[in-house]
Amino acid sequence: MSLDNIRIVLVNTSHPGNIGGVARAMKNMGISDLALVEPRKYPHDEATWRAASATDILDSAKVFDTLEAAIADCGLVIGTSARGRTIPWPLLDPRHCAQRAYAEAGQVKVAVVFGREDRGLTNEELQQCNLHVNIPANEEYSSLNLAMAVQVLCYELRMAHLDGGLIDNPLAEWDMPPATADALARYFVHLEETLSEMGFLNPKAPKQLMTRLRRLYTRARPDEMEVNILRGILTSTQYQIRQRGADEGAEPADAAKG
Repeated sequence: MSLDNIRIVLVNTSHPGNIGGVARAMKNMGISDLALVEPRKYPHDEATWRAASATDILDSAKVFDTLEAAIADCGLVIGTSARGRTIPWPLLDPRHCAQRAYAEAGQVKVAVVFGREDRGLTNEELQQCNLHVNIPANEEYSSLNLAMAVQVLCYELRMAHLDGGLIDNPLAEWDMPPATADALARYFVHLEETLSEMGFLNPKAPKQLMTRLRRLYTRARPDEMEVNILRGILTSTQYQIRQRGADEGAEPADAAKG
């Protein structure tokens, strides 16, 4: 029942009818976990009307204030992207995306994140995702309605389910589950803080250092124990930096006597 572990996340949806259309697309394909991040108008009669017989999906949908909260418990986060990025991220097509997501959904919660109707996900939101997926639509007319885009991904997920998950799960033989999005987010805050204290990162001119480090760690998919070890290293580093600063700031014993 890996489809039960798939979460569809909609970010800042403008039109309530699209939320209803997404609910219907999800139910068509046997996916029921819907998360809404700051929807412009919800609940709304148009969402209910467009959902038709899928109002149970709307009734169980959870509304979040931030994307971070919506994906906090997820071990794999996939963001939909319609265009290339200055710093490329691992990119899949819908079929390979669904096969990868379904394979891992037996062990971890998987989020597939869709952005705003007019401009998709921001760079900052996409950087919270392990992988990106792009629907290879006609270049001369590549605009897809939100519900249509969700339908494409949900269809491929259902096909992976019906095929019985033919793709090997890369986590099957691993001894620890991958770190959740929340654990990684807290690690990145800790890492940035430590790099600033070391003087390696200049907060006033960070350039793209943290973006590239995010890409490195989201691509590596550290597990829970590995993130705990990394944070332990950061904590020890901070202690040494602060201890050295305290020692350098202390007055020499002889000077204090004078």
